[in-house]
Amino acid sequence: MRYLRGIFLLFTLVLLFCQPALAADSSLGSVNAARFGMLTLIPPFVAIVLAFITKNVILSLLLGVFSGAFMLESKGFNVYNGFVDGFLRLSNEILMSLADPWNAGIILQCLAIGGLIALVSKMGGAKAIADALAKKAKSPRSSQFVTWLLGLLIFFDDYANSLTVGPIMRPVTDKMNVSREKLAFIIDATAAPIAGIALISTWVAYEVGLIRDGLQGIGYNLNAYGVFVETVPYRFYNILILVFILATIWFMREFGPMYKAEHRARTTGKVLSDTAKPMVADEATELKPDPNIIPSIWDAIIPIGTLIVAAFLGFYFNGYNSIMDGDNAKLISILKDSPTSFVAIREAFGASDASVVLFQAALVAGIVALALAIGKKILKVDEAISTWVQGVKSLNITAVILLLAWSLSGIIKELGTAAYLVSILSDTIPIFLLPSIIFIMGSIISFATGTSYGTMGILMPLCIPLAYALSPDQSYVILNIGSVLTGAIFGDHCSPISDTTILSSMGSACDHIDHTKTQIFYAIPVALISIVFGYIPAGLGMPLFIILPMSILAVFATVRLLGKPVAN
Repeated sequence: MRYLRGIFLLFTLVLLFCQPALAADSSLGSVNAARFGMLTLIPPFVAIVLAFITKNVILSLLLGVFSGAFMLESKGFNVYNGFVDGFLRLSNEILMSLADPWNAGIILQCLAIGGLIALVSKMGGAKAIADALAKKAKSPRSSQFVTWLLGLLIFFDDYANSLTVGPIMRPVTDKMNVSREKLAFIIDATAAPIAGIALISTWVAYEVGLIRDGLQGIGYNLNAYGVFVETVPYRFYNILILVFILATIWFMREFGPMYKAEHRARTTGKVLSDTAKPMVADEATELKPDPNIIPSIWDAIIPIGTLIVAAFLGFYFNGYNSIMDGDNAKLISILKDSPTSFVAIREAFGASDASVVLFQAALVAGIVALALAIGKKILKVDEAISTWVQGVKSLNITAVILLLAWSLSGIIKELGTAAYLVSILSDTIPIFLLPSIIFIMGSIISFATGTSYGTMGILMPLCIPLAYALSPDQSYVILNIGSVLTGAIFGDHCSPISDTTILSSMGSACDHIDHTKTQIFYAIPVALISIVFGYIPAGLGMPLFIILPMSILAVFATVRLLGKPVAN
């Protein structure tokens, strides 16, 4: 009932204060911004507030889109038109989002990679790689390092990471008296952080789609995948949390609740506390390989290698054809004279259609995985196809969130939300602080909702126009895009209701509260370093070749100074 009262209150505000909308054409966004004023904030406000209240991102985004459609269609105080025509506009926004060829390619690529991951998991390929590396773990330090390395290798999906690394490494780390809390932390800190910055993963489609939509809103005609790649050095939290793990392993020092957990495990052999209620991962996925199958690392290397090779070849040839069909004589000359030079490859990658290429690469890799599973008689034909379909279904939720996020972006563009924010904030926010503010906002929203995807979808269409208004410099806009993507991951990393936090507890068979409590004391210092040594200096214009080493040194210094030694 509290949720319903909150929803009713939000829509009452819309009904009471809505003014007649002008034409809904997105070109009139600035006019609508002047007409509606601060009411243009209602759609993102509805989405954010309901995300806090309900913890349901799909419902929040849906009602956020509908509130904007209601405003545009109410024609003053005509509530009937607002509801009926608003619903029709909502459905049309979703339809148009799906009809866009780029968006369709992004969704298909995401679903196709889901099918590929399912096949690789079912064949036992990921398990085989994990087993091979686990044999190298001979001490607490080496077992933690191998766990970290495995987390990096299973870069293509955070779920696959959590559910593969934990069950494989748990017997090894238990034998070496490494606490379940530390195992869960390493798993969690190498799941979303690495998947979010990997050049090919289930995250890429989503992130690239949001970036493209936001850039179009400010008139930037840039390759969205190329911009995504350029944000990677600005993803300070993602990078530094990976470095933080290495620092704790290098120094064998811990602090806060994690020190107590590690000290307990080393001195008493208890990898769990006496009050722990460990979560079990055995039922977390139906994609575990058959016990009778002898896993082979090639069952992972061949399909994933195919995906990577096909993607890179696709980027080159798709971009090459695009340039050759264009009218840029200089680029055409470069590709003709030195087609394999760094400049030629860079330009070809930049001109490629990432949505098409990634979908084609994922489809080819999926076909290879199907052929491998059937040819080696690991799976029958119907089993292999069913497994692929099951993997596709597992990412349906991502497709739904994508469509609603795109629809919300379209609605707030028509209302002129970004134009209004720019008009009131462009003269009040110091340019150098905006990346830090966006990072903090993303952290709060994703912590409360437990999802980084929904947070990215809410903030991206707002931050890009605002950053562009404060400074049209391309690198500054890219910096702020990176702060959105990274802040969302940090908040999600700390949240006890996050799916990856829960899956990490399950994969490591750790008490979920113990995992959350120990992890948050590590995540927050890294986030503070990301702001103080990362986003603030970057906002001031300091070059990355100074920022990144300085940030990494700050991480190592934090572990060395705050940490207490534990037995190796």
